[in-house]
Amino acid sequence: MKGLSEQAFLVLTALAEQPLHGYAIVRAVEGLSEGRVRLRVGTLYGVLDRLVTDGWAEPDREEVHQGRLRRYYRLTDTGVRELSAEVARLSANVRAASSVLRARGAL
Repeated sequence: MKGLSEQAFLVLTALAEQPLHGYAIVRAVEGLSEGRVRLRVGTLYGVLDRLVTDGWAEPDREEVHQGRLRRYYRLTDTGVRELSAEVARLSANVRAASSVLRARGAL
């Protein structure tokens, strides 16, 4: 695996807890990233389209809320496996970098 974009990683992480609609995903990503990542609608749906195409997320249901259609997405079992693999990959990278920085006295 070459690694997920930060946006895709955060969207998958947001969906790992429960199915969410677009605006809730945007808010969850902003919270998970402590405000560093703010998804625009076009970016969000581009990421979701790729995740759905790859089989990592899928539409869950649609609801009408205040006259507007909300489409919910959920993580698939494949998405859970890919997110878990990415977490392991990133954790290994953090351990390696931390070790080098500690050896230099920078941590």
